[in-house]
Amino acid sequence: MSHQQSFQQLKQYAESQIIGQPKLINRLMMALLADGHLLVEGAPGLAKTRAIKVLSDCIEGDFHRVQFTPDLLPADLTGTDIYRPQDGSFKFQKGPLFHNLILADEINRAPAKVQSALLEAMAERQITVGAETYPLPSLFLVMATQNPIEQEGTYPLPEAQLDRFLMHVSIDYPDAESERKILYLNRNEARDGGTHPVPASVVIAQADLFAARNEVLDVHMADNLETYLLQLVMATRQPAAYGKDLQNWMEYGASPRASIALDRCSRAHAWLDGRDYVTPDDIQAIAFDVLRHRVILSYEAEAEGITTDRFINELINRVAVP
Repeated sequence: MSHQQSFQQLKQYAESQIIGQPKLINRLMMALLADGHLLVEGAPGLAKTRAIKVLSDCIEGDFHRVQFTPDLLPADLTGTDIYRPQDGSFKFQKGPLFHNLILADEINRAPAKVQSALLEAMAERQITVGAETYPLPSLFLVMATQNPIEQEGTYPLPEAQLDRFLMHVSIDYPDAESERKILYLNRNEARDGGTHPVPASVVIAQADLFAARNEVLDVHMADNLETYLLQLVMATRQPAAYGKDLQNWMEYGASPRASIALDRCSRAHAWLDGRDYVTPDDIQAIAFDVLRHRVILSYEAEAEGITTDRFINELINRVAVP
């Protein structure tokens, strides 16, 4: 069985367990293939926690959920040195970040020190405690969630830290038919005691995941498409070339991490679609999630009710497609 077929099986199983959120499933799989981290924003009850839990059941590795709260400390994530009175020594006790898949639930509820500890681990793939540095697992994915409804008692992530995330995915409520299927699935799980065993054929070994990542890197991107990708990012920094209105809307453009993320994610999008080449549709499909948290709009734009999604949509409409 090819790696693409394995991921198609993973997708089919995930969609049978997570109803009405195909975009979230797709973006989680893309984050796995592009070796990046995901920030997911959506109202409560939209299967954000369930999604990464189901994914962890299908990937060789371990999973840990951390509920972020205002009293959380950095050591609660990284771990700490524990004193051993029997021999007068200290032993490092690893924290939750040493697992393969991490759910940082409601990341904006924790103070800046905790957020920075997590984001440093995401960027450096290592943790330093005292004078010692400890490497994190080769397979390391963080999915952080934000609740857009409650803002009281929260600590919004600074823009420079948001840039560490590969994608910022915004999800919405399922439609009526999907919600009917959710009711049916919930009743069946209640009869089974809340369990949902995963077929062995769905579990993907870490070696196969790393091999799939190499295949994604080999997906062909034509030179003119690479130029188009870069033009989209450059347009966020120099929007005047595409209209004075865009220039008035923009305060700060996307960083070079946006170019890297667009490149990796568009290849992953094509690979998951069963192709070995990238099309303009691949780039446009993931442009919103890659750029949404990397552009900062001006005060004038916010006063006019302009959103980042509208700004990105205008860029896609105005930058010439090869």
